[in-house]
Amino acid sequence: MLVEPDWGPARLAEHLRVTGNEIREALDTLVDLALMRESVERPGTLRPVDPHSALQALILRQQQDIQRQQQQMRESQLAFSRLVAEVAGRQPDTKSDKVETIIGLDNVHQRLERLSSEAESSVCTLAPAAMRSVELAGAALRNDRSALVRGVSIRTVFPDSVRTDETTLDYARRLTEFGGEVRTAPALPLRMLIVDATTALVPMDTSGPRKGAAVARLPGVITGLVALFEMIWTSSCPLGAECARDDGLTTQDRQILQLVSQGLTDAATGNRLGLSLRTVRRAMAGIMKRLGARSRFEAGMKASQRGWL
Repeated sequence: MLVEPDWGPARLAEHLRVTGNEIREALDTLVDLALMRESVERPGTLRPVDPHSALQALILRQQQDIQRQQQQMRESQLAFSRLVAEVAGRQPDTKSDKVETIIGLDNVHQRLERLSSEAESSVCTLAPAAMRSVELAGAALRNDRSALVRGVSIRTVFPDSVRTDETTLDYARRLTEFGGEVRTAPALPLRMLIVDATTALVPMDTSGPRKGAAVARLPGVITGLVALFEMIWTSSCPLGAECARDDGLTTQDRQILQLVSQGLTDAATGNRLGLSLRTVRRAMAGIMKRLGARSRFEAGMKASQRGWL
């Protein structure tokens, strides 16, 4: 359209040997990306935007998207810091049905083991550092294997930096063989364990568990922690497998894919994310095409295999 500004959709379709529907979908995408806009001289027609200006606009949108994610992470960290500060203000021996403080690293480790042994359905962990020793990795693996035998699902996220740590890699490989899942993310906001989506253990100090930990069963707090874990899990990738983060999926694509894979309709997904139905359908069509999937179910399976979910 830059070279032949007078060509309409029919002429473009003929020249490119594609269907009219494909041309219309392409034009919709270009408009959404701000690469096309309505002509002032010829209302009702589209004109291409100067490539240099368009490129700058696209880069700006990407930067804003990254800034939004960073802001969300900062807000999450602030919320957790407030929670930890509130719990830390309680007496060391404070206990209740909803919040309990644990003082001492040994006591924290014992409670971690107890929570894992009592798990009935799921254990989700954010581990901001590599396994500290072969002995600790072995002990964790024994607890995890016992839980997996009981039918408990185990998902753990480490930072990308552990990809060169042999102890952690060996732990991840063996845990995966037993049926657990391990992924990595660029960075993690805090250490955290969530059991059965009802109980969470977080450190009193976000730098680590040495100053003690808090066991929370407050529904509102648990909901927020579970949401944070799922957000990080969605954007993380399997440890021990080739995982390129330049898979081309935007944050919006990942969010759409995650919600659709959970069974939400296109309309419900759009409402949840504040997107139009057309945008959701176009995004899913693009994802299915890249995956070579003929159905939403097949797309979900292939996306999971590639570590997109």
